[in-house]
Amino acid sequence: MIMHESHLMEDLSEGECFRSINHAERTFKKMEGYLHRKQLTDVILIAANVRIPAHRLVLSSVSDYFAAMFTHDVREASEMEIELHDLDPNALKACIHYIYTGRTNLREDNVEALLATACILQLSEIVEACCGYLMKQLHPSNCLGIRAFADTQGCKDLLKVAHNYTTEHFVEVTQNQEFLILGADEVCQLLSSDDLNVPNEQMVYHAMLAWVRHDLANRHSCVAQLLAHIRMPLLTPQFITDKIDNNSLLREESCQRLIMEAMKYHLLPERRPVMQSARTKPRKSTVGTLYAVGGMDSTKGATSIEKYDLRTNTWTHVGHMSGRRLQFGVAVIEDKLYVVGGRDGLKTLNTVECFHPKTREWSMLPVMGTHRHGLGVTVLEGPMYAVGGHDGWSYLATVERYDPQSKQWSYVAPMTTPRSTVGVAVLDKKLYAVGGRDGSACLRSVEVYDPHTNRWTMCAPMSKRRGGLGVAVCNGCLYAVGGHDAPASQQSSRQFDCVERYDPRSDTWSMIAPMNLCRDAVGVSVLGDKLFAVGGYDGAMYLNAVEFFDPQMEKWNTVAPLNTGRAGACVVQVASIYPAFNVHSQSTTALYLEQLSAASNK
Repeated sequence: MIMHESHLMEDLSEGECFRSINHAERTFKKMEGYLHRKQLTDVILIAANVRIPAHRLVLSSVSDYFAAMFTHDVREASEMEIELHDLDPNALKACIHYIYTGRTNLREDNVEALLATACILQLSEIVEACCGYLMKQLHPSNCLGIRAFADTQGCKDLLKVAHNYTTEHFVEVTQNQEFLILGADEVCQLLSSDDLNVPNEQMVYHAMLAWVRHDLANRHSCVAQLLAHIRMPLLTPQFITDKIDNNSLLREESCQRLIMEAMKYHLLPERRPVMQSARTKPRKSTVGTLYAVGGMDSTKGATSIEKYDLRTNTWTHVGHMSGRRLQFGVAVIEDKLYVVGGRDGLKTLNTVECFHPKTREWSMLPVMGTHRHGLGVTVLEGPMYAVGGHDGWSYLATVERYDPQSKQWSYVAPMTTPRSTVGVAVLDKKLYAVGGRDGSACLRSVEVYDPHTNRWTMCAPMSKRRGGLGVAVCNGCLYAVGGHDAPASQQSSRQFDCVERYDPRSDTWSMIAPMNLCRDAVGVSVLGDKLFAVGGYDGAMYLNAVEFFDPQMEKWNTVAPLNTGRAGACVVQVASIYPAFNVHSQSTTALYLEQLSAASNK
């Protein structure tokens, strides 16, 4: 009696069920044996005159490509011999072997053909395995080729990894033949990337020249197109004058316009806010690093130091402070972090320490004349200034200046108003003291110090009273970020998400887009052309959230959070101090030029 499939399945569901552990493996093993003996085969695949017998059922059970071919009303469904055009016969054999056995060998000489064939046959596991193999083979000499191959095959993960490898190792990549034989459009795409790992823009310029000179006769016409992707305004005036303006390859009018644009950027700094473009935007690797130092956390005193890498969007732990400090100040001199004043929980400090990011060591410096916490610290034309604060008894208007050469502190003219939790920043070679507290209330007032006259003068006040604010300068304007507004008599305060911007040309403040979070005791610094707000206190918790303001887009965006939530952390930018590759007896640029020259002459 013939039993319908539904009845069969119903019968199998009743009683005791037996399941063979290796049924599928033994079955495919038998089918592989039939394949080797060419028994029961019902199709022959032909690639470049190589004939490969197989079983339609087996092919269709593993490959969606073959399943579509053999189960739909198409000509190949009934043909005994099927020619597969443009497929590598060895790669096709390997794929058929995989279909029967689940195994294949990946080698340097077959992986690309195997990947291309597996993509067509829709064998996703082979595709994934080949991509993983190629990722492990990435090298500065082959990453551009692998990137192009991944793009052709539509392998998005491999493409992303190969592209990231290329930008990470850009300096080494440009010394290899693959770079020198790229097409002009591909070079333009590469040179336009913000993610190139270079210590300075000079290396990007020299890489462009090396590519042009490799085939000067045919590439001279591409120079202006390429030069538009070099961020010349960010090069030094000396380099522009000595190396670029005198270059005979850059004589045509479009090149000269770009050179003039760069010169104007240096000659007319007051116009920079209206001269912003893709060429004035620093690459992520050249902007340096943000350091977040100390602050208040859930343990009532964070001593850890974290640094932020814009290229990788990550915060990493780099050290600890030598002891607990709250409401201190930090400034950067010659790529070292100077930690000034604060309080240790019991007393207000006048001590100063120096952290060396390269060695991660601490050293002591001469003490200030006055004990200060809640002070503002910044560097103006070389010397470091300690502004205002509280000495444990009273609010301070006094200001001290530290000379790094003589290693001595001296007093300068005091502010008009005593200020603690004051925000300070340098703009147009003058020192601004913004907001803070004077003992009775938070302040709206702002004053500016001219070191050449040793005088403080008042500026236009902010629209809001702000204590515990963050202050920084970006694109020629002063920013006042977050803070609180509670008078001294109140225990609680309102935390702000609002931000104001000061234009020194018009002596006016204006409100801009608010932050995503309210932040009191917020750390603020500029990195590249963006303004970062780091940590703070929102009235309920110490924040690890970080966001940045893009002046071009007038918008705040969130980035990777701190590892430790903290308020009152000092956040500063340190210039790039680690070269993109190691050098010993020669400068980075000199060695790079030598290597580029050797590569272009190969």
